[in-house]
Amino acid sequence: MRPATFNPSVLRRHLRRQKIADLNELKRVLGTDTALTVFRKLKQLDYRASYTHRGRFYTLGEIARFDDRGLWSHEAVWFSRHGTLLATVEAFVNRSLNGYYAAELADELHVEVQEPLRHLVQQQRLSRVEIQGQFLYTAIDSPQRRNQILARRSTQAVPLAVHSAALQLSPDELKAAILLFYGLLDEQQRRLFAGLESIRLGHGGDTLLSDFLGLDVHTVARGRQQLLDRDVIGGRMRRTGGGRIPAEKKRPT
Repeated sequence: MRPATFNPSVLRRHLRRQKIADLNELKRVLGTDTALTVFRKLKQLDYRASYTHRGRFYTLGEIARFDDRGLWSHEAVWFSRHGTLLATVEAFVNRSLNGYYAAELADELHVEVQEPLRHLVQQQRLSRVEIQGQFLYTAIDSPQRRNQILARRSTQAVPLAVHSAALQLSPDELKAAILLFYGLLDEQQRRLFAGLESIRLGHGGDTLLSDFLGLDVHTVARGRQQLLDRDVIGGRMRRTGGGRIPAEKKRPT
């Protein structure tokens, strides 16, 4: 009796229709009870396993449309160009300008990352340093690690969308320069400056700028909204009806 043969194109057609599938579903489609048979056929199709849901779902490389971060999702199941969760966590930390706290990376990847981070540190593939009571995860390479730590400390000391490391300044030097510049601005300019930096920082920017610049948080929010609404009065512009009433010239008698 000849052994049963299984055509991988059956899996390709199914995945093209459904986008993703788990192992049990692929077994039914292929007509086998053996997981090894499914994996042998998937290997011929350039398959990808999800990094969420413990790698339980599968898709094809031709189906996944990875974004600029190397991620793609379908029905809340996430896949990575880097492969496994461990490899994805390592890649994200290594290419980050200022490292990652675990909570930040979990938000970015849509999955808990404490366990892979711990393994990567134990395997000396990543490093970590405690900053203000939290572990910051960084690259293992010394120059890159140093730059990431300096950039992070700069960001936390000076909550603006610029890193002191890129400017070759200490956080204190950058903070002093910004506050000097800020002191030269008038009331509207201060509000708009704070609003602009809040927009660039994103979520939580109003509070960070409020604390850093000594402004009321509502003032920062107002400046941000003014910029978004383009409701700004230029230095040489007046509201309609503003200014002095022109004097009528008298004719010589």
